[in-house]
Amino acid sequence: MKNKKIKKRVTKVEWLEKALEVLERDGIESVKIGLLARELNVSRSGFYWHFKDRQDLINTMIKYWGNEYTDVVTSNIKVLSGAPKERLYETMEMIIEGNLTRYELAMRACAETDSVARELVNQIYKIRLDHIRATLSELGFEGEDLEMRTHLFVCYHTWEKPMFVNLSKAKRLKWLKLRLDMLTSR
Repeated sequence: MKNKKIKKRVTKVEWLEKALEVLERDGIESVKIGLLARELNVSRSGFYWHFKDRQDLINTMIKYWGNEYTDVVTSNIKVLSGAPKERLYETMEMIIEGNLTRYELAMRACAETDSVARELVNQIYKIRLDHIRATLSELGFEGEDLEMRTHLFVCYHTWEKPMFVNLSKAKRLKWLKLRLDMLTSR
């Protein structure tokens, strides 16, 4: 009897996670079915069980990123309960603790090269802005002041880790309350 190699089954999430890793490491041009299959040590045919084609993978990957790295905060019961200032702090803490900005640079680069990706990434950024805007509005901010604080919050918390790579996690966590007070004081 021949010894047959048992094919490993790979879930949709495993394909998406590998695609995100490749995106971060090598850029969108490297997110290809063959490369992903090799890195997952499976045949290409398993890919088509989950996705129609490469574009479907990229669109699904961006939506997955939106869910895992944005909706995880904006739909979180702990974040949604409590006073507005507490919700902002909880959001800031989740971003750091969950390493939720891991793929920011890669996603922005992806959005620069593909109009569909750009639209999807912009939708996710809109969700982030709307979430923070609503919370800051509850604190009484309005107009240009509200918009500036909203954009400042999202911009800083999206780009802090990719921008300041030498800033330790301990230091980032230590500065949370200081930054929250700065963003919410009049």
